Amino acid sequence: MDLVLDAADRHLLTPYVYPTSWPESEPCRQLLSLFVITNLGALTLYLLFGTLSYYFIFDHRLKKHPQFLENQVQREIRYALRSLPWISVPTVALFFAEVRGYSKLYDNIEDSPYGWTGVFLSMLSFLFFTDMCIYWIHRGLHHKLFYKRFHKPHHLWKIATPFASHAFHPVDGFMQSLPYHVYPFLFPLHKVTYLGLYIFVNVWTISIHDGDYRVPRLMQHIINGSAHHTDHHLYFDYNYGQYFTLWDKIGGSYKNPSAFEGKGPHDYLRKLQEK
Repeated sequence: MDLVLDAADRHLLTPYVYPTSWPESEPCRQLLSLFVITNLGALTLYLLFGTLSYYFIFDHRLKKHPQFLENQVQREIRYALRSLPWISVPTVALFFAEVRGYSKLYDNIEDSPYGWTGVFLSMLSFLFFTDMCIYWIHRGLHHKLFYKRFHKPHHLWKIATPFASHAFHPVDGFMQSLPYHVYPFLFPLHKVTYLGLYIFVNVWTISIHDGDYRVPRLMQHIINGSAHHTDHHLYFDYNYGQYFTLWDKIGGSYKNPSAFEGKGPHDYLRKLQEK
């Protein structure tokens, strides 16, 4: 995040916003700047990619499904916009620790003992590490002690749209994002790679709520796509994973998507029309 903060300081904050007497390295200024940048960044990613997905990928026929709520799209957006600022508070604390040099993020490829190979391997390990952690966090949020208070609001959307992707209770949203922020404190990661992965995970979160169930046949039982996550919203106790089906299979919570068996939401709508 210090790359974004440095760019904001250089091109906007120092020359136009803050007085020159307020040093860029001053902690209060960094916290304030990170709070603004984090919220603007989250809103931009959510609204930009959510809108693109909603208008160009999401199948609007799903809005005719009986479990699609009245004014659902507007409700999803309102819920997300209320939650994101609260999610950003603990997120900013972790970004601040990164900026102050407590993480294992590095600037140059040469700083990695394995060069470009290390960068590539770190991308894979980031995906597998966060997928494992999110699986157990997500599954834990379904425990009766936590579900009703924190995770149930996200399950209001049985037939989700891309705008449901960030419509979480703030505690739920932060807990499921925590592995992304913890990773660079445990493992070396290139700063630009981390920024790219941060954008990717937000886009992926939108994509698994987009109602587009197409996955290459060879990958259908490996990739946790929109079809898998739709069944999670519909049946609750299955497909907790984020990117892969690995941990669902290990944990006994894998369900072959109903859409792949001719029993998905589109099939239900078709049968209703036939009647």
